[in-house]
Amino acid sequence: MGLGGYLAARSDAEHYASERIREQQEIKEKTEAEKTEVRDVFTSYGLSEVESAPIVEALSKRPQAWVDFMMRFELGLEAPDPKRALTSALTIAGSYIVGGLIPLSPYFFFSLATNALYISVIATLLALLAFGYIKGRFTGANPMKSAIQTALIGGLAATAAFLIARLISR
Repeated sequence: MGLGGYLAARSDAEHYASERIREQQEIKEKTEAEKTEVRDVFTSYGLSEVESAPIVEALSKRPQAWVDFMMRFELGLEAPDPKRALTSALTIAGSYIVGGLIPLSPYFFFSLATNALYISVIATLLALLAFGYIKGRFTGANPMKSAIQTALIGGLAATAAFLIARLISR
């Protein structure tokens, strides 16, 4: 999963770079069409063509700023952080390791699998409630609602995984 996060972040960076090159070429080769696109962005914010004309002309004299503007306002792309791929990979990998240890840890301490299963279910639900509550606090959502929602969705996912494993193992 960490590798997937790394590859996703790298793909975002590559996509941004290729779109930036395309915009640079369009500004050189299709200058008037690009000016029209800038004008369209401003008119979508309520400016008239007369009001946007000096801004369009000013941007056209600054090619880097023009490309930056087009990347952000035409394409909706922000320059990716070059460290994001590694950070994403480490965060996702670490989260999966820690998250995976919660339901597995009872099996390290109980020799009877049935007892470990019950403790694992309880520990997992408590962890999901705690994670949901913390998520709610950080995102500004109702913490209790977030906790219950996370436990419910996580519990359903865990139940589905358990049932699929049972079906496969028979």
